[in-house]
Amino acid sequence: MNPLRNFDLNLLVIFDALMAERHVSRAAERVFLSQSAMSHALNRLRQQFDDPLLVRSGNGLQPTARALAILPEVRQALQLVNQTLTPPGEFDPACSSRRFTIACTDFFEAVIFPDLVARMQKSAPNMQLEVDIISPETFGQELESGKVDLVVGIDCSYPLPGHLLSEAWLSQPYSCLAAKDNKQIGERLNLNQYLQQPHVVFSDLSGASSNPIDSWLSEQQQQRRAIARTINYMAAARIAAATDAIITLPQAMAELFCQMLPLRMIAAPEELPVAEMQLVTHPLFSNDPALCWLTGQIKSA
Repeated sequence: MNPLRNFDLNLLVIFDALMAERHVSRAAERVFLSQSAMSHALNRLRQQFDDPLLVRSGNGLQPTARALAILPEVRQALQLVNQTLTPPGEFDPACSSRRFTIACTDFFEAVIFPDLVARMQKSAPNMQLEVDIISPETFGQELESGKVDLVVGIDCSYPLPGHLLSEAWLSQPYSCLAAKDNKQIGERLNLNQYLQQPHVVFSDLSGASSNPIDSWLSEQQQQRRAIARTINYMAAARIAAATDAIITLPQAMAELFCQMLPLRMIAAPEELPVAEMQLVTHPLFSNDPALCWLTGQIKSA
């Protein structure tokens, strides 16, 4: 039989007060009870422990041997419960050596991650950040087990399991890139011109059957002419630089590749949707102070 089923744990707080004060009235004041309520509680304690616990003497209430024997364990138990119920303290990044794994898109890794690491070197010098690819397993056991702490950059249209927590992170207009020596394209493409171009299409590893642009085109009963598909933005950009094909990607990444490769930016058709990216976490860790801090850093970036 479990003794806890028939024991009021509040009596342990009262027992601790009585042992500290050795006086019913002062103990009652200590725990904000009336004297009669404290006397009633003492009687209940005596019944529960089958022992007088505190006995009147010339020097007031004196503890019995049984009371003295259980006091250290009672106080230890109360301390443990108090620690368990106390909200976690504020996270101090400067003192943390936490290691985080972020499953992310190429956009986050190329555009946001370097600056994030540079900032963290100043505010959290002992913290470690690792990036991982987004796969179907990411949204299953990897987030739940803590193997992956956070997913960043996946398109808002991606169908997530209902129990996961997601929030909008970043919106980016799409831009096109073409080789600098590609003279067949001007500074802007309308939708018909866009569809006539050869394309290098980016496909992610998340299990999505198509990317947002192809999904939108399918709704318009249109389709791009893809000459190559890749899972890596850099590979796609290098193909565009070496051929007459174009690549469509978020504007900030397009600007980055123009600095790295012989590419130029071309205004995408106005009808194309905007890239809407999100942050995804598991509800098991939604109140983790360290993870909340990291999420805040990524949002501010």
